[in-house]
Amino acid sequence: AAVAVLTGKANCPYYAKAELLADYLQTNLPNFRVHKITQHPDKWEQWLHDIRETNGWEHNQSPIIWRELLDRGGKGQLLGGLNDFLEYAQQYYGITSMMLSEEMLDIAEENLQEHLEIVKEDEEIKSLIKPMQIWITSASVPICYHLIPLLASGEVFGMTTEISIHLLDTEQFKEILRSIVMEAEDMAFPLLRSISEHTKIDQAFIDADIIIVLDDVLLNLEVQSLENSIREVSEICQVYAPLIEKNAKSEVKVISSGKTFANLKATMLRTYGPSIRPENIIAIATSWESAAKAMLARKLNMNTAGVKDVIVWGNITGSNYIDLSHAKLYGYDCAIRGPANFHRPLLNMIYDSEWIHSEFLSAQSTLSSRVSHCTGILPAHAIATVLRYWYHGSPSEEIISVGILSEGQFCIPEGIIFSMPVRFQNGNWEVMTELEINETTQKVLERLSHELVQEKLVALKEISEMHPYEAE
Repeated sequence: AAVAVLTGKANCPYYAKAELLADYLQTNLPNFRVHKITQHPDKWEQWLHDIRETNGWEHNQSPIIWRELLDRGGKGQLLGGLNDFLEYAQQYYGITSMMLSEEMLDIAEENLQEHLEIVKEDEEIKSLIKPMQIWITSASVPICYHLIPLLASGEVFGMTTEISIHLLDTEQFKEILRSIVMEAEDMAFPLLRSISEHTKIDQAFIDADIIIVLDDVLLNLEVQSLENSIREVSEICQVYAPLIEKNAKSEVKVISSGKTFANLKATMLRTYGPSIRPENIIAIATSWESAAKAMLARKLNMNTAGVKDVIVWGNITGSNYIDLSHAKLYGYDCAIRGPANFHRPLLNMIYDSEWIHSEFLSAQSTLSSRVSHCTGILPAHAIATVLRYWYHGSPSEEIISVGILSEGQFCIPEGIIFSMPVRFQNGNWEVMTELEINETTQKVLERLSHELVQEKLVALKEISEMHPYEAE
């Protein structure tokens, strides 16, 4: 079956004449089909240029008509313009068109109005499907590069949720942002409504549903003091927080990640942005969870996915404690087996207790190195995983470690972002306060809490000396 593809400017009288002839052929010939494409007059020249470049055709006016041997597919055979189509119809089918010029102009005007109505309807339908607005700060870093495909694939928010991604960074990284935008557009994700770069800070976070803060501050005590690094974090948050309050949606979710000061960034955003819902500011600890699980899985010679409920307490990118007292093994190859949900306590299966205390728990620097030197795949996956849990719920009964604003759970002081065990359900999270912790763990939490309280006090002191500010 032949398919004639008619394309032209919506207000072109010659396209109107070709269209009427094509409609007549389709009505009266059993194997003739027509497919029509109209373009707005303002967009016609660019569209014609693109179609010529794609197919290697020479044709410079409206309409342009080609013949396809398959139903709207296959290799196209260029017929040409109106006169070529009239000749084709006369030669192959013995049919011609006697339409007068006045009729052509009337139909051309009708075509234009119909095209404008269709465009308007499409725009109205798109406006009803409002995409989720996602802002990413320090978007030139590798984490962002790996995160975009995860967000745009549909696996995080669902296959019916469109997203718009906004990349924010300083002017010096504008070319990197532009390259990321072009590459993401070339990938043509069906759910990615738009992606754009931003370098003007006053425009940041407009209509944001989600803000992912990736800013890292140099943490090298040979170069500058810890107090100076903390001051930099505080200054960044003092800029971001008021903009989030002013520009973002009232229910905005703020995620702190990166390689340095994840907890402090979240704490200071809460401090300088008191109207941001405290339960909507979290810090990501999943990278540490994953690295610890992988280390345990290698020791046990099993799949990392089978290690569950490892808890990360405290300062995610600083002093933290990996708690194995609730950890479980699923699918572990041992003498006792059961169904898919059967598990064994991890500590019961590692008989080398000396390894736990001498190597694993003292391997803080090793884990820290693995997390901080990763190329971006691991933290990007961690952010995407936590977002998916936040919107769709975490696996039933599974423990997830997240840095959240303490309200005194586990005797942790209020007012600091502290990593602790939570579960996600119904679009929210709740702390798993039912978990029992032993005396040793409690003492560790006291020490970690003290460090985070001191870190916050230093941040407030440093920034108040430079810019007097009445913090909470």
